[in-house]
Amino acid sequence: MNSEVLFSDKDKAQIERQGLSVDQVMEQIQIFREGAAPLKLNRPCTLHDGIRVIGEEEGKALETLHDEEARAGRMLKFVPASGAASRMFKDWYWIMAKGIEEYTETGSKIDFLKEIKDILLGDLKKYAFFEDLKAVVAEGGQNLDELMKKGEIRTILSSILTADGMNYGQLPKALLKFHKSPEGSRAAIEEHLVEAALYAKDAGGRCRLHFTVSVEHEKAVAEFLKQKAAVYEKRLDASFDLSLSVQHAYTDTLAVDMNGLPFRNPDGTLVFRPGGHGALLENLNLLDGDIIFIKNIDNVVPDSLKSVTVLYKKILGGYLIKLQKVIFAYAAQLAAGGVSEKELGRIVEFCKKDLCLSFPADFPEKPLSVRCEQVFQKLNRPLRVCGVVRNVGEPGGGPFWVEDEDGALSLQIVEEAQINPNSESQRTLWKTATHFNPVDLVCGVRDYSSQKFDLKQFINRKAIFIARKTEKGRELQALELPGLWNGAMADWNTVFVEVPLETFNPVKTVNDLLRPQHQ
Repeated sequence: MNSEVLFSDKDKAQIERQGLSVDQVMEQIQIFREGAAPLKLNRPCTLHDGIRVIGEEEGKALETLHDEEARAGRMLKFVPASGAASRMFKDWYWIMAKGIEEYTETGSKIDFLKEIKDILLGDLKKYAFFEDLKAVVAEGGQNLDELMKKGEIRTILSSILTADGMNYGQLPKALLKFHKSPEGSRAAIEEHLVEAALYAKDAGGRCRLHFTVSVEHEKAVAEFLKQKAAVYEKRLDASFDLSLSVQHAYTDTLAVDMNGLPFRNPDGTLVFRPGGHGALLENLNLLDGDIIFIKNIDNVVPDSLKSVTVLYKKILGGYLIKLQKVIFAYAAQLAAGGVSEKELGRIVEFCKKDLCLSFPADFPEKPLSVRCEQVFQKLNRPLRVCGVVRNVGEPGGGPFWVEDEDGALSLQIVEEAQINPNSESQRTLWKTATHFNPVDLVCGVRDYSSQKFDLKQFINRKAIFIARKTEKGRELQALELPGLWNGAMADWNTVFVEVPLETFNPVKTVNDLLRPQHQ
């Protein structure tokens, strides 16, 4: 079926306003029809087999190396912060809407009802937003302590979640109060400012951070940062260079119905949906960056636990710099020409040993000049050093050796949705993963001549996700672009380094804020 049959002139005008071409949308439709191409796992990465372990002495040297380059102004922190807080409060929304009796309608109802009330009300004072809640309730002419004594849970939750109170249900996760501190409670985004000042500050005190936010929250986040930046600049002897961006409309993808035809609104217009976190590669690519740290908005800790996080940020950064120095020297040597067999052998050994790169079976038989060019192409790519933690059952991807179509192996962060669900052997390999991806990345996005890479040239465009969704009761298929740290970085040089579990402290539900590391 061609585009002339599928799309009217009105559709084409809408596609153009979206920043896309008809050809691009037709490619998306073709992907739906062909289905996603699963990755082929060879084996999980394990300690000393794809995952590096950094000893104490090496760690100290890497920390020093990081600090030298940080002072030179090479560091930037990139934080995906568009997540809405509503998902954190799923259970609280249910209780607020239905009442705690319906929420606990199964099991030993009376005992469980009392337990839920005791836990929720007993823990309320532990949350960093408790004092704000108290003030909001007082503004409404009520007393929070009295409401708690009476067990008025739905009223309390309404004061937390709705626009009549703190409106936490509609705020971005970035602006929620996560932790208490001597100076007052801190929102998640404030913890990122404090953390960045401890490892990304240059010799003049400049500290660069970039946050990706949703369109509806951009103004609120910008105003919050403007208000808070001066406070932390004085406290941390830093000068924050802050920037925001939103997910670009042209990274949205067309939704289709269950027959693979364009999904439409009741008024006949086409439905486009956000392309997932892989769309943020465009935001990353547009930054004037050099060494870029990537970390999710909800993975932060109070000051009392920051030392381990900061240490391993510096170790990851130092390891990237250490590798870059060798890569840049070899790439420049290959670009200049005149590399001997002996010299090329040394470079190939580095590629295999330090970057876990593999070469085609017929590589040794090719002329020297061809081999030099192939090795140069392998080295002249973006580099990422990824912290990985021991697998403790958290949902998400992990580090694997992946087998390409030509049999070559590469290191990849793989999500479960990327493997063949019908292959027993692949599912078994997936379950044997020893480590997990906490989204703790350091990225080198410039080449040996300090030129920025075009990151869009290093995507595995087949590594897409197709998900079933519903919109107003109608089923549709949604296409997610190759994930930011999955397919979007598939052709980068990748190195995995084990980091302590203490560096991974995500907040996926409001109850996670009660964990010891957030108290």
